[in-house]
Amino acid sequence: MKIHFVLIYMVIILILFLTACQSNAETETKKAEQTKGKIILNVRNPKVEISTQFEQMANAYEKENPHVDIRIHTVGGAADDLSDLKAQMASGTGPDIFTNNGYENAKLWSKYLEDLSDQPWVDNAFENTLTPMKINGNIYGMPFNLEGYGFIYNKDLFKQAGIEALPKTLTELIAVAEKLQQVGIMPFANGYYEEWKLGDQLVSVAFAQQENPEAFISGLNHGKEKIEDNQKFKDVVNVLETTLKYGNKNPLTTDYNMELNLFANGQAAMIQQGNWIQPLIDQLSPNMNIGMMPIPINDERNNDSLVVGVPNYWVVNKQTTALKKKEAKKFLNWMVTSKQGKEYLTDYFKFIPAFDNMEADNLGPLANEIIRYSKAGKTFSINWFHFPVGVRAEFSSAMQLYVGKQLNRDQLLQEFQKSWENAASQ
Repeated sequence: MKIHFVLIYMVIILILFLTACQSNAETETKKAEQTKGKIILNVRNPKVEISTQFEQMANAYEKENPHVDIRIHTVGGAADDLSDLKAQMASGTGPDIFTNNGYENAKLWSKYLEDLSDQPWVDNAFENTLTPMKINGNIYGMPFNLEGYGFIYNKDLFKQAGIEALPKTLTELIAVAEKLQQVGIMPFANGYYEEWKLGDQLVSVAFAQQENPEAFISGLNHGKEKIEDNQKFKDVVNVLETTLKYGNKNPLTTDYNMELNLFANGQAAMIQQGNWIQPLIDQLSPNMNIGMMPIPINDERNNDSLVVGVPNYWVVNKQTTALKKKEAKKFLNWMVTSKQGKEYLTDYFKFIPAFDNMEADNLGPLANEIIRYSKAGKTFSINWFHFPVGVRAEFSSAMQLYVGKQLNRDQLLQEFQKSWENAASQ
């Protein structure tokens, strides 16, 4: 009897297993039928802030082009270190559309970049925005947008603390932080878990404020300049110290989302970020009364300017199929020329356009601040595109070690110099 029951039990298990397999097979068959005959475009989106909106835009394109199936892989923050992209490209499974930030990285990735010189959007790109993606006169990338960054601040909390004027010097910034602290408001929310906040953004201010940034970078490459002897880099360490002194505990374990939540919930008055956070702020705290101001690293008032530029470029994988390359170019053109594509970029992504055929009236307060500073001629250029490949990541790691008190000030600047010399010699 026992053997009989065991056999019946085994038969039931086998039937359930076969039924599940059949169900899975039917699901896979349906998926295959749905994509049968469609051109699949794999897109690597580096903006976590617009992951949902990007999916919606792709769906809108698919409705107009039912023969295309766009599959989006969104990365960003700590995950966006390009290691996944390098592995995919090496194995021949890379995306059809991805991004590149130009100059040295454009040269490094040149064998994967399709020539886009003949694309319609080229004539509409603002002057000089295409320069980082030009190699031997040809254009290999479409400008993502224009972005700027600085300290984003809560106007209501500033008013609550009796702050009537924005700080334009480091001394004034410290005074503002003390005023906020006196009324029980945390001045800074520091999300230093993500390395790019430090190694890309903050260090770049020291480069931007050089008398001639490109000449200074050239001097570093040829051993004529030294980071450890340069006052601007010492100044950047001073402003970093200010954010740590007047900021949240455990900044190295505070990530992007935690930082934004501290700010959006009114628990902190300032964060170091850019206009790309507008869609997230709109979700977390609609109609939040915010503004953006430059990062004052010293007491020189003439440096009251935001860092502004094109952060990235859409590129097409040269090694994908001819059919996919054709459709990828068509999709990129649709993004910046069609009514619906332009609407997504400006109204949903809150992008400042890099093209003269796009109007933007609903970008939000952060973009408006960047436009205001730009019109006043008060901007610095983004210079990290000129850095030797790999040095930004090493800058970031060194700054995190400094925040964690594993390096002192002199050691940090020495690490910057060593990283540059090693990268430049490659």
